[in-house]
This record gives sequence, structure tokens and C-alpha cells, in this order.
Amino acid sequence: MQVLSVVPVLALLCSLAVAIAVPNPSLDAPILVKKSADTVTQLSASALAALAPYTQFARAAYCDSSSVTGWACGDACNAVPGFQVTLTGGDGDATQLYYVGYWPAQNAVVVAHEGTDPTQFLADLTDVEIAMSNLSPTLFPGISSSIFAHSGFLDEHALTAPAILTETKRLISTEGATSVILVGHSLGGALAELDALFMTMNLPSNIHVKGVTYGTPRVGDPAFATFFDSKVPDFEHINHESDPIPICPGRALGFAHPHGEIHIVSDNDAVSCPGDDDAVDSQCTIATVPNVFDGDILDHLGPYQGIYIGTIFCT
Repeated sequence: MQVLSVVPVLALLCSLAVAIAVPNPSLDAPILVKKSADTVTQLSASALAALAPYTQFARAAYCDSSSVTGWACGDACNAVPGFQVTLTGGDGDATQLYYVGYWPAQNAVVVAHEGTDPTQFLADLTDVEIAMSNLSPTLFPGISSSIFAHSGFLDEHALTAPAILTETKRLISTEGATSVILVGHSLGGALAELDALFMTMNLPSNIHVKGVTYGTPRVGDPAFATFFDSKVPDFEHINHESDPIPICPGRALGFAHPHGEIHIVSDNDAVSCPGDDDAVDSQCTIATVPNVFDGDILDHLGPYQGIYIGTIFCT
């Protein structure tokens, strides 16, 4: 079954990071990130239900562009009626599939990125290129040279960012959209996270930027996480049960998540975890999945409140 091979090399690299960290706990010292004074909070049933449209948008990003263009991709598209796709792109191999459109119900532009398809080798290579590099000052104007992120994710993001920004600006102008929503799962979540920062730094300040991602690997270093927190306050990265991908690449390699973790503990039971990369609270991801050997790769696909995300769920 193909789903068993989802980002296997990335998971291996996480294992190596854990192996490095165990004999020398001091390696964690420089990469611990700030933790809010707040405690874990339980999400209400209504808060969980409100996430469903974003989950469906992320699910639709895996569907063939021909079906997404007419918003006729099956259950995912049917779940968000009235959405108008205006741009699609990518090939699912060298460049992840993506789409941009207008959501009248929220007067918002939505940008969604496909995640890793294990049948596409080049996409897998993007996941394993874990060297860090600076963010482009052309794409992220004014960004500090002290901030670093995953080179593979940055390279993939740069392939589509200019076209997506142009279409986003056009929709803001023609539709009067007041917000931009970035969504994605797995590698698509990493791209959506970069997009959220990119949009914040390239759009007028009166445009609200929101990010919602699923099963997202770590994108940058602690300086990136701190800067992201300051620029994108409305951000949620949602993890399902024992999914190991959100603990990759490892903190021992210098990576850190920004704020906004929501951990689905079990069906209809999810918590909001405080701070960046919460490693303290037992209900949050790091404590639940301290290493990939305690993870279950099938949890990467969901269900996210009853919704599975991946190529095989495009019906």
C-alpha cells in the first residue's frame, strides 16, 4: 500500500537526530525555544468543527488540477460550495500542485499546496534536503540574515511564490478580499507556512493573513519560529495522534516549530499547545511522539476530525 512509504527518508533523518540527541542531552540546550506561560487548553466541539473547511481545502490540493479548476474534485470540493478557483499550477513532481481561488463566504483568497506524493521521486528529494539557508530578501523583504530555514522547502516555495502572489493581489483588487488563507498538509503545510510569512511581508497591513496546516514538518530554526510568531499571529498547525512527521527534522538538527500547535489526541478530543514546540505537556506532540519509533506514519493521513488527506482520498 503506497501510504506506508510517505516521506520515509525524512523519517529516517528524524531517527538519526534522536540517536544523536540521546547520548548527549546538552545538544538540546541551544535549541530549546520559548514556552508560553499559558497551559494546554481543550478545544471545544465547535472549534474543532470550524476547522473542517480548511481541512477540505488541504485535501483538495492533492487532486488533479483539471478537477480542481472547476471545483469538481468530489467530496472535498462539495464540502466547501461556492469556492471559485482562479489559478492552478504544479505537476506534482518537480513542483507540488497548488491552487488559488476566492472564497465568497469568508471574502478571502485561499492558497492551497499539495503535500508529498511518495510516487513522485523529486518531491521526496525536496523533503530530505535538510541543509538550512537564509530566506531570500527578494521574496521576504527586509528579512534578517540571522534567520534560517530548510533549503529544500525554500527552493520549492520559490518556484511558485511570485505567481501565487500576483494572483492573490489580483483577487484582492477585483473581489475586495480582506483576508488571505494559506493551507496545506505535509510538505504542502511547510509551503503554506512559508507562504503565510511571505504574504504578511508582501501584502498591505490591512489584509489579514491566516495559516492552517496539517502534519507539517519543522520549517526553520528558532530565530525563524520567533520571527514567524511576531508576523503571523493567526496560525495553527494541526497534528493527528502519533504522526511522526511533525517532529521532523529533529530539534537536534536546529529546527523549531512556531506557535499554534493543535494536537488531536483522539477522535473528538484535541488540545491547543502553548508556545513554540511544546515539549513539556503530555498531551502535545513531542511528548506523545518523542521519536519516530513511537510514531505511526498512517496517522499522518488523518483522520482530522473524520477527514483523511492524501492522494488516495481525492474522490
